[in-house]
Amino acid sequence: MHLLDQQVAWDPFPPSRRHDDTEDRRAAHRAVAWSAIGLAIAGIVELAVALISGSVGLLGDALHNLSDVSTSALVFIGFRLSKRPASSSRPYGSERAEDLVGLGVALVIWGSAAFAGVASYHKLTAHGHTTHVGLGVLAAVVGIVANQVVARYKAAVGRRIQSATLLGDARHSWLDALSSAGALVGLAAVAAGWRWGDALAGLVVTCFIVHVGWAVTRELVEHLMDGIDPAVVTAAERAAAMIPAVQHAHVRARWMGRSLLIEVEGFVDATMTVAESEELGRAVEDAVFAAVPATRAVLWCPRAMPAMG
Repeated sequence: MHLLDQQVAWDPFPPSRRHDDTEDRRAAHRAVAWSAIGLAIAGIVELAVALISGSVGLLGDALHNLSDVSTSALVFIGFRLSKRPASSSRPYGSERAEDLVGLGVALVIWGSAAFAGVASYHKLTAHGHTTHVGLGVLAAVVGIVANQVVARYKAAVGRRIQSATLLGDARHSWLDALSSAGALVGLAAVAAGWRWGDALAGLVVTCFIVHVGWAVTRELVEHLMDGIDPAVVTAAERAAAMIPAVQHAHVRARWMGRSLLIEVEGFVDATMTVAESEELGRAVEDAVFAAVPATRAVLWCPRAMPAMG
């Protein structure tokens, strides 16, 4: 029977995975749930005031916040899918589901940019009116505070558990805080007598949305394309080469969701036994984990050093 056909959770790198991500997943679920609740409350408050005041900037910000609730649902789905164990058809597991769902987050950002741009342009050309400015300002402040708190919370958890998707979602919330600030500035301009201030603020916010959308999309695509910081490879190679019995080391690395996997191809003396090679591999793993703390798993691949001459 094939090992992966057995009804057991199977790890692609069982000897070297030293990180139990159970608590990380719980932290991610808490971050997503509480963020969704906070943004839903802020979005409903802004939407109600936007309908009363006619502020297109506040309306766009409200819909943007409410779209984050669906975004949070996407992130939660990604974490659930990535938990599936490896199998014969997916020997590396499903951890990249988080990155794929992250693309859904990016699409929501781009959709928000398109909506904000169209709505702002329409109000600018149609010369729409804005009323109840004081109430609108209060609602915008609620949006700013809620998004800042949510963004900081998700960013802190995302950095700790190395989740590109959660970090992308945190940037989205940070963007929404700017969106709320833009709506606030627009309403202040209207209060000063500039009727076009609300629409102009919406266009400025759209530019911020496009910028963050590009950054989030680029980072997620880099993950999916096995992009890696060259400094990670260099540090791992130096750490492996420091082990006396390793005559030369070649390293490859990739991100799979929140997991940084490092493969070390080490050239050793051809007379080395299997037991000695395994002991050497444990020393290499210790060195790589120390040199690259973000590492979740190390795969040691010993190779016989070719004879010279």
